[in-house]
Amino acid sequence: MGECFHNRSVWFFYNSTGKELSPTWRTKDKLVVSLGLLVCVIIILANLLVIVAIAINRRFHFPIFYLLANLAAADLFSGVAYMFLMFHTGPRTIQLSVRTWFFRQSLLDISLTASVANLLAIAVERHQTIFQFQLHSKMSNQRVIILIGCIWCTAVLIGFIPHLGWNCICRLSTCSRMAPLYSQSYLIFWAVSNLVIFGAMLLNYLHIYYYVKQKTQRMSRHTSFQQRHKDTMMNLMKTVVMVLSAFVICWTPGLVVLLLDGVDCRSCDILKVEKYFLLLAELNSLINPLIYSYRDEEMLHTFRRILCWPCNRSGTFQDPIKSHILMQQMLTSNQRSSTSQEHSTL
Repeated sequence: MGECFHNRSVWFFYNSTGKELSPTWRTKDKLVVSLGLLVCVIIILANLLVIVAIAINRRFHFPIFYLLANLAAADLFSGVAYMFLMFHTGPRTIQLSVRTWFFRQSLLDISLTASVANLLAIAVERHQTIFQFQLHSKMSNQRVIILIGCIWCTAVLIGFIPHLGWNCICRLSTCSRMAPLYSQSYLIFWAVSNLVIFGAMLLNYLHIYYYVKQKTQRMSRHTSFQQRHKDTMMNLMKTVVMVLSAFVICWTPGLVVLLLDGVDCRSCDILKVEKYFLLLAELNSLINPLIYSYRDEEMLHTFRRILCWPCNRSGTFQDPIKSHILMQQMLTSNQRSSTSQEHSTL
């Protein structure tokens, strides 16, 4: 092991790896920070809306929705992590201590690990539930809470691994270019492990899809209840698959770039694309609430109820579900009155 540089500035490590670090605010830096902060605020509010919706609607009080709420919490945490990054990026990076820089990066690592672990828990829950041909798991609330606690403990532990010693402070030749204080071996471990988990989850959902398809084809007769049960189960399944697909699409490019940096690909101009892939990964935290709104009418109605809560308190707002029911009752009443008038005329 060579000389350690614990007392050196962050700028020292950036210079040693050749990563540009401007001491003044450029127009590009101001634009990135302004746009990044705006996106972070939207991410935090959107995912907070999902958490509140699942908390107040009793129809969502099942293990799968608790895990989806925890995924929203991970996305909300990523919004906070990116906001912290926006306040400590650009020329401000020069002023950071090594400890603060590690803390900044650890927040991002924790948010990704929490999301991946949560998606893996959802995949296992869906596999066990659907192979029993049920809509919801029989897992108790206590076990769900323990599982969620384990997810966050794992995320925090993995997120702080570089801070605890797996870094290049004592071996400058192994420093990465994208994260100049991170060891290249850690980036390889990080990227490969996440890509393997992505692949395993995709294979798991393909297995579930073909199982459900074959089982429904073998069932020659269906009652209306069974058909509704199957449709509801498949709709929930499609929503989860869309969430996973969006996550894989948004995060895979960034993980591939990290892997290329880890293997020291000098011919790959990774520093030119890292900011775009980081923005793509950040946008993933905004996509999930949009998927829930598009796929689940009950979730969309709950969103509306929350957003129109001030109007509801003043007495000027009506629940869209209740309004729809009242409208149907009025139409039915009008039809009956018209029919009775026709009979009386005859």
